[in-house]
Amino acid sequence: MPSFSIKHATVADIPAIIAIQEKTWEPTYGDILTKEQIDFMFEKIYSPESLLRQFTVEQHYFLILMNGNKPEGFASFSGEGPEKFKLHKIYVLPSTQGTGAGKYLLAETEKYVKSIGGKKLILNVNRYNKAKGFYEKMGFVVTGEEDIPIGPYWMNDYILEKELN
Repeated sequence: MPSFSIKHATVADIPAIIAIQEKTWEPTYGDILTKEQIDFMFEKIYSPESLLRQFTVEQHYFLILMNGNKPEGFASFSGEGPEKFKLHKIYVLPSTQGTGAGKYLLAETEKYVKSIGGKKLILNVNRYNKAKGFYEKMGFVVTGEEDIPIGPYWMNDYILEKELN
């Protein structure tokens, strides 16, 4: 039986975040993106230097999903304006998916965002990512589409948002 809790991450947790991503990205994006695009984006977003910049310069908050004493997922978000926050990342290990871990992590993220003044949470999700259905079940609604260049590639996303009550 899972025993979930949340840990507020620090730069010392960067290796744990990378380890989760190494087990998560291929199963998540293998059917959507080419191997070259996955590798490019992984290096651009999840290199130790990039994560350090996200923590320190970009002021991203990172929450780690713990199952007992084992990190099994994480979320990151940042302020985007008065009372508005953007969820940049939320991932749970494939071996933990289906246990309620994602719902728990998202609910705890929403609770923390509200505790620091957030009233709206927005996110982008790839148009072909089945996680879109998860977000909609969790109360997010599609408000638009966006095509974002990342190096020689494109991220073709839906924009979703949720009012935090």
